[in-house]
Amino acid sequence: MRRCSLAVVALLCVCGLDLRALEVRAQGDLAERQVKAAPGRDNRVAVYSNIQPDCSAGPLPAIRLVAPPAHGKVSVKRGTLKATNFKQCLATEVPVFVAIYRPSEGFAGVDEFELEIGLANGGKQRQHFRVNVTGAAGGGQGI
Repeated sequence: MRRCSLAVVALLCVCGLDLRALEVRAQGDLAERQVKAAPGRDNRVAVYSNIQPDCSAGPLPAIRLVAPPAHGKVSVKRGTLKATNFKQCLATEVPVFVAIYRPSEGFAGVDEFELEIGLANGGKQRQHFRVNVTGAAGGGQGI
């Protein structure tokens, strides 16, 4: 399970997320994530894909909202990842799911939610997100 968490972090790098705004700690089947978010806009908090060793796309994971945020909403959108020099893949284009957090209007502070990711091997991993919503310059990852 831990290998999946590391692959997600690698995908976050490829997708241009500022890893200074994201901290991931994997503990067994639970990954703890610290995320910064900007108020009043969509904030990309995770990208999920399945790149096979031959650089083709594998089946996308199932994503379920286990615990909703108290001060915002979470949605998932489908997209495409165009990656170069990712592991042994010099160039590839694969489908992805993008998890997006949008804080409630006027909210600033800490919010939390949890996702369950269904892996291709039949396993599941829970990801707990602790989101710091701040109006400071550079806060969050907008789309």
